Amino acid sequence: MLQTNSLRFRVAYFYAIFGAGISILLSGWVFLAVEEIGHRLMDEAMRKEINETAERPVFIEPNTVSIKGYYVSKTSHSQNIPPEIENLEPGSYNLSIGEIDYRVLVADKSNVRYFMMFDTENQHLHEAEFFRYVAIFAVFMIVSSSAGGFWLASRVTSPVTRLAKQVGRAGPGDLELSLIKLTSNDEVGELARAFDRYLRRLREFIERENYFTADVSHELRTPLAIMLGTVELLEQDNALTAKQKERVSRIRRAAQDMIDLTSALLLMAREHQNGGDEQPCNVADVALSCVEKHRHLIGGRPIRMEVELIDQPSLIVERPLLEIVIGNLIRNALFHTESGSVLLRLESGKLTVIDTGAGMRPEELERALERYYKGATSAGAGVGLSLVKRICDRYGWRISLDSKEGQGTSAEIAFSPT
Repeated sequence: MLQTNSLRFRVAYFYAIFGAGISILLSGWVFLAVEEIGHRLMDEAMRKEINETAERPVFIEPNTVSIKGYYVSKTSHSQNIPPEIENLEPGSYNLSIGEIDYRVLVADKSNVRYFMMFDTENQHLHEAEFFRYVAIFAVFMIVSSSAGGFWLASRVTSPVTRLAKQVGRAGPGDLELSLIKLTSNDEVGELARAFDRYLRRLREFIERENYFTADVSHELRTPLAIMLGTVELLEQDNALTAKQKERVSRIRRAAQDMIDLTSALLLMAREHQNGGDEQPCNVADVALSCVEKHRHLIGGRPIRMEVELIDQPSLIVERPLLEIVIGNLIRNALFHTESGSVLLRLESGKLTVIDTGAGMRPEELERALERYYKGATSAGAGVGLSLVKRICDRYGWRISLDSKEGQGTSAEIAFSPT
């Protein structure tokens, strides 16, 4: 099926328009030229008839089917001269008398004014027939231009089409792909060589990224696992006071959060494939876990942390990524609330976190999801909400914020795209 926005169609279309324009202009010029030649031939025939009549001592009407003649002198005139031409000055005219069209020539000879009328009916019939031929020629030129334009466009764009198909089928890790083999040494070949250079750089980048991911996975997880194991041993020490155990517990949570965050960031760095190894995850379990994990942020402030589980949906998602999403929303709500409440509501297709905190100004709300953007009261690095949006985009979720300064903020994650 021919796509109307394709390069081939556009080349063929403009080629057809150009051919149609040229054929119409040429046909119109030929038709006008033939009409002008017909008028000149009629004028020449009538002028010859006037000259022959002027040489005769007595006026004799032309003895032809197409030409009628009349005269007017100081002493006499033709009896049946039509009133439409009687007062015409010397020159050529196109007139309709009754239902008949005439070409009229008026000339003065020896103080006598002669009028010759040429019946143009036959001339019009010939012109109409000629116009039909001209129209057929114009249609033929338009069709030929369209066909020729499509053929020429196909020849011109075939290397580009072949190159596009090959690039579309190629993957970043396709080490055997070489686009230079597909084209000749022309502009398309130069484009193929540019693509080839780009693919080579892309492969080198992917290789460096894979090495970096493997190094990060080893160099960060290993010390964090050692730290977590050490903290777990400390928690089993009965000599610790309650306050010391609380501090050790916070260290353990921070170390576990670092491990989960590292895993989540490594997952985000990989290309997402729907239907991969991801398993169903109970959102309610993750939400309750995140609430308990962040409850210590309340400290001594008069804040009620509420959870409302209207439904308990399951999603195909990596649990660490879902924990980042919910954890960031809870952490932001607790950070910006000095007193009041923070409500986490879970429904069938969405999760909402509502706080009664400071809220945001309209200009802050508009840019809240931008990477590295920090509001006036923010103490973070401006990454949290942008990371949440990236995760939502990865899974096709929709995040929306509603906030009024001094009244609080509502953050909603719609799991089912609307």
